[in-house]
Amino acid sequence: MSRIGKKPVAIPNGVTATIEGGQLSVKGPKGTLALAMRDEISYTLENDGISVQPANKTKQARAFWGMQRTLVQNLITGVTEGFTKKLLITGVGYRANSQGKNLKLQLGYSHDVDFAIPDGIEIKTPDNTTVEIIGIDKQKVGQVAAEIRRWRKPEPYKGKGIKYEGEFIFRKEGKKK
Repeated sequence: MSRIGKKPVAIPNGVTATIEGGQLSVKGPKGTLALAMRDEISYTLENDGISVQPANKTKQARAFWGMQRTLVQNLITGVTEGFTKKLLITGVGYRANSQGKNLKLQLGYSHDVDFAIPDGIEIKTPDNTTVEIIGIDKQKVGQVAAEIRRWRKPEPYKGKGIKYEGEFIFRKEGKKK
């Protein structure tokens, strides 16, 4: 029994949800998102929200129940508030600069890394060592953050690299004399 799946997802004012052709579409002030509906789960629009229930009593339906409810919640949150990930760059000479539809990263390589910003994502660089990734699709924001971080993961000896805000890097000790 899913405790998360039991609760209906509330639809705030200014947001409309529709179910058509096997897709749940949510439209809000920040944009429109859609979710392909699973056959194992039944989605019902009620006056106060969206209810997600397993369509049958199989183990697979119960397994998808809570996850599908969370995906519906992410749609609602995305079109109302949006999602943000912050990356912090640590290291001498490491910098980031947003230029139009590209993010220019200087990460100690012999060349600059040009990262093309995908559609639906906005990247801000408030300073040289901070990158903010903003969008309405939680999965897309997380994927872009992971792709940028992959260029120079934080290393455990000096802590240099790109890390998520709030991420703790366990530092190793150096040589002892």
